[in-house]
Amino acid sequence: MSEALEMTTFRLVPGLSGADFVRSNRDIDDYLRRQPGFRWRRITEAEDGTITDIVAWDSAGDGRRSASGIMTEMVDSPVHATIDHATVDFRIVPVLHRVS
Repeated sequence: MSEALEMTTFRLVPGLSGADFVRSNRDIDDYLRRQPGFRWRRITEAEDGTITDIVAWDSAGDGRRSASGIMTEMVDSPVHATIDHATVDFRIVPVLHRVS
């Protein structure tokens, strides 16, 4: 099975909501749609305010290439100002099993 999940958890800067974060992602969503191997993206917000951003890729390599572009090509995106960067936990992991 050649699928990977990019999973990032973090907190927002004080005063911002999950809705603010989603609004700040419009350019990132467009960027992701253009990337080879992109499958889908989901953003969740837990009761404690933790945001989880999950992106499915055809492979871990596709995810790593895209993540690199988000930090370089998309460096001016407004999304970066919404994240408390000290709280970020980022990983790309291969999928071992799935049920459709």
